[in-house]
Amino acid sequence: MSQGPDSASFPTRLLAWFDTHGRHDLPWQHPRTPYRVWVSEVMLQQTQVQTVIGYFERFLARFPDLPSLAAANEDEVLALWSGLGYYSRARNLHRAAQACVARHGGTLPQEIDALSALPGIGRSTAAAILAQAHGQRRAILDGNVKRVLTRLLGEAEWPGKSAVERRLWAEAEARLPHERLADYTQALMDFGATHCTARKPRCGDCPMRSECQAHAADAVARIPARKPAKATPTRAVRLLVFRDKEGRVLLERRVAKGVWQGLWSVPEAADDDAAKALRATFGADDGTALPAFLHAFSHYRLQASPILHRVREARDPGAAHDHRWVTPADYDALGLPRPIRTLLESLP
Repeated sequence: MSQGPDSASFPTRLLAWFDTHGRHDLPWQHPRTPYRVWVSEVMLQQTQVQTVIGYFERFLARFPDLPSLAAANEDEVLALWSGLGYYSRARNLHRAAQACVARHGGTLPQEIDALSALPGIGRSTAAAILAQAHGQRRAILDGNVKRVLTRLLGEAEWPGKSAVERRLWAEAEARLPHERLADYTQALMDFGATHCTARKPRCGDCPMRSECQAHAADAVARIPARKPAKATPTRAVRLLVFRDKEGRVLLERRVAKGVWQGLWSVPEAADDDAAKALRATFGADDGTALPAFLHAFSHYRLQASPILHRVREARDPGAAHDHRWVTPADYDALGLPRPIRTLLESLP
């Protein structure tokens, strides 16, 4: 894998494309402060721009700066993240803000080592912040950039392999311009997201076509190579929806590590004995089965079988337990996973 013959002109061509076709009116670009860029970069991990915009605007309306985010409680942060998925991003964002207040005077550090040491900020995210907010000459290598570079260079191996990733970092750094670093960084992300897309890339009017080795080899559809497939396991669980005569439902905070950590959900039972014990604890009837549903996570699928239980008289679980009786009016103030909120809003 080596640079194409026109690689030296790559930044010039990319910036010319960006000036005409790039995205110039994204909310985190006006103003392009370190805090706003940081929040957007974290939200954009695993999530498309159009989905992020609304979440970003609501998040910034509540937490307009880093100290306000650091001072919030986790429930507030997770509630505003509810539905965006990959909730560890929100927890890391919150912890990083608190670390900045404690160790960096309430601002994001401008040194890449200190910035990338914060929770949830890796090498590429730190570089994106520094390039866009401070104009530093830093290379990024997110999913979009990996796709662009592997196609340009005709890289046939999966870009997640360590050796391939090292080569891609070297290529990303070699192509950096000396000016317009903020625009160049945004241009790279835009080009991968809107032009050199995973499906139906626009090769016909691509400004990089003469350099693209994947196009020359008629291999664009095969590059980048997919991650070697692994079997996706399915985990079955019963979701126990306890509802009292006032229409309140019982939620519990998930404390175990893993998906939905720190969010509010309905109690779960792995078997009949666990379900029976929970029904006895909260004075519930045998329940009525609700429609089952399948929810896919990145590494497994959840086969959920919800059961609606009516509670004659809601029992206070006590302060020692992370349970709470809530009404639908309380949902917006809690971090609820989207499938759980959908379930609760569909109750008969």
